[in-house]
Amino acid sequence: MRILAVDTTTPHGSVAVLDEDRLLAEIGIASATTHSSRLLSSIDLLLESVGLDIRGIDGLAVTPGPGSFTGIRIGLSTVKSFAFASGRPVAPVSSLRALAWKFRESPGVAAPMLDAKKGEIYAALFEVSAAGMFEIIPQGAYAPEAFLASLPADRPVTIIGDGVRVCGDGIAALGPRARISLRSPFIAVEVGLLGRAILAAGEGVSAEALEPLYYRSSQAEDKH
Repeated sequence: MRILAVDTTTPHGSVAVLDEDRLLAEIGIASATTHSSRLLSSIDLLLESVGLDIRGIDGLAVTPGPGSFTGIRIGLSTVKSFAFASGRPVAPVSSLRALAWKFRESPGVAAPMLDAKKGEIYAALFEVSAAGMFEIIPQGAYAPEAFLASLPADRPVTIIGDGVRVCGDGIAALGPRARISLRSPFIAVEVGLLGRAILAAGEGVSAEALEPLYYRSSQAEDKH
């Protein structure tokens, strides 16, 4: 199964093509500019580099959130258009789950965090191993101090994501049990790997059924 995976939830946008669980190619770009100006060209370059076009893709995987509202809409609209045109199923993969899956070969507890703006973070806590992930603290939007206070006191926690900078001195106050990871912020590969499992189980969705994962209202909605 060849999968095209797309993530545009943060400034660290990435796309990847996988054949089963083998990475064929990946493009990651860190930029403050909108993903709309480069996503399609990145996908074209990615597919061309491995001698494929969209007709050679068996399934699609995308992050529906949480993250940047604009980024989510760009990623979903692009993948929806591919799904409509090709009839291929789509696997929605949370950006937080994808970040945590970076530690699949390092069993333990992982806390992915993303900057949710307005002084909040999108975060969750997962027990991660090669066999899968178990959600300990539900995914959602949190005040940093509230989330950090809910972390287990009896075991080390690996923290990853750009939400770290929102936490100020809160992480340092956790002492040695908090381990900040410097692994790559690009997650299209993990989106593809998790998406493959969803598609293989027959749990992919149609373009019409693909919905964003926000966890809170946008700034525009808050003004009404």
